[in-house]
Amino acid sequence: MTRSWQRWIPAVAVPAVVAVVAVVGGVATTASADLPDKTPQEVLALVGASDVTSFSGTLFQSSDLGLPDLSSISGASGSSGSSGSSSSSDSDAAGTFDATSALELLTGSHTARVYADGTDKLRVQVLDQLAERDVVLNGSELWVYDSSDSSAVHSTLPAPGDAAPGEAASGDVPTTIPTPDELATQFLAAVDPSTDVSLGADTSVAGRSAYDLVLTPRTDATLVGSVSIAVDAETGMPLQVEVFARGDSSPAFEVGFTDLSLDAPSASLFDFTPPAGTDVTEKDLSAEGHDATDAGPGAPASGAADAAEPTVTGEGWDAIVETTISGDLSALTSNPLFAQVATPVAGGSALQTTLVSVLLTDDGRLLAGAVPVSALQAAAAQ
Repeated sequence: MTRSWQRWIPAVAVPAVVAVVAVVGGVATTASADLPDKTPQEVLALVGASDVTSFSGTLFQSSDLGLPDLSSISGASGSSGSSGSSSSSDSDAAGTFDATSALELLTGSHTARVYADGTDKLRVQVLDQLAERDVVLNGSELWVYDSSDSSAVHSTLPAPGDAAPGEAASGDVPTTIPTPDELATQFLAAVDPSTDVSLGADTSVAGRSAYDLVLTPRTDATLVGSVSIAVDAETGMPLQVEVFARGDSSPAFEVGFTDLSLDAPSASLFDFTPPAGTDVTEKDLSAEGHDATDAGPGAPASGAADAAEPTVTGEGWDAIVETTISGDLSALTSNPLFAQVATPVAGGSALQTTLVSVLLTDDGRLLAGAVPVSALQAAAAQ
């Protein structure tokens, strides 16, 4: 995969495509006492030197990306199936459920408790009004649990280098709700001459004094206006990330701590046993147990979402990623989720948010970027 895809799209485009959640408001942010003067480069170095690996806290997230309310299709969820082989209809139901849950996160507010101890112990509890979703990593054991339908997926993570293509290895675990550190790492890894780096006013997040590191694109061709990262003045740990759409004074995408402890959590928090009656699916993440033709959760059946290696047009904030989707697109375009979020445009269908656009062309190409739909259409026509 090209360097530009790895650096920019995970930070900007993929959150909208695969439902990394955004936040507007709710994070405990206040003015802070004056901190020792630092340059932007010194704050960048402070983040780079941060070694916080044990903590617990509460994250608040919601979004203002201009997406429609998806509550009308919340009943589209289905069981992920029991352990063993699943029928195609079971796979379709699981995929619909995964996609519905992911897109719902983009259009609502969510609170999560996060516990971490080192690099191999992590627990994220997403607390919905009437349900709870948990991701629990304890060494090589990974559990993903959803109380709304009493389902769980269990995997034993392979050692680094032994994972199947596209599957997670230890240290690369999907947690549904990203931490500020995870998002900040992606944005900061992409800092180059296309980005102006400055400092805003000192601030406070979750009762901790922080520097406000501001990343501003040097181009007006992107939908992103700026990214604000609150950096803990003591440890260098990112406490909050805000992404502003161009011309807006309120963040369209934000995630931050409302409370935070840097003490090591109790080891018992990482021991997970599914409640009685839970429908458990065993997922093999080894290379031997992975079917390379399987499109995976959330993808249409019959390999319709098997995609080629992406190509990148442009660089930095206005880069556009393009890939080809093989198979019958009707499995995707007939999905009620697709009809809710996509709009017919010349040459295909588009999803437009305040921060990112996605274009699915009639000839089976998928283009995405933090740019207007018109830029994607122009790239598709080349």
